[in-house]
Amino acid sequence: MKNGTLRDLFVDELKDLYSMEHQLVKALPKMASAANSGDLTAAFEEHLEQTRGHVARLEQIFDAIDVAARAKRCVGMEGIIDEGKEVLEQDLQPDTKDAGIIGAAQRVEHYEIAAYGTARRHAELLGITEAVDLLEQTLEEEKQTDARLTQLAEEINPAAQHEGDDERKADEQERESPASAR
Repeated sequence: MKNGTLRDLFVDELKDLYSMEHQLVKALPKMASAANSGDLTAAFEEHLEQTRGHVARLEQIFDAIDVAARAKRCVGMEGIIDEGKEVLEQDLQPDTKDAGIIGAAQRVEHYEIAAYGTARRHAELLGITEAVDLLEQTLEEEKQTDARLTQLAEEINPAAQHEGDDERKADEQERESPASAR
């Protein structure tokens, strides 16, 4: 985009967002199936439906500005999703795995919040009212999803902290017991 304008940058951002959302449509079902908490699974399933709506909103914006809806490979989201895959592949206790999945999902949400906030501001500056409204709707949904993940983390993280306490206590008791008792 040599000597490009703010409009060119905005279109580029939309293509990036379009790629991000398509990547998430593929990643969210994997996160949902890996989650142990029913509430966490439900949150991912609901967010998947929202994400499909985000794709549709982006397509509306592309139509409004008379640009073909095409994705530009979002390397940033690829990296965040790859980090999340690492959590899914680890052999972790159930609540600990959910804590890791929540952390990965919140990194996704924070990235999206930053990207949608930037695109919304650029649409404002360009006077593309329809895009501003649609991007704002998505931005608010991303913030709500992040808040829901935080709420779930407040329940799951303490459970993860205590996961395996019984095993640790048994190990400690075994180490503390006199040799003759063994």
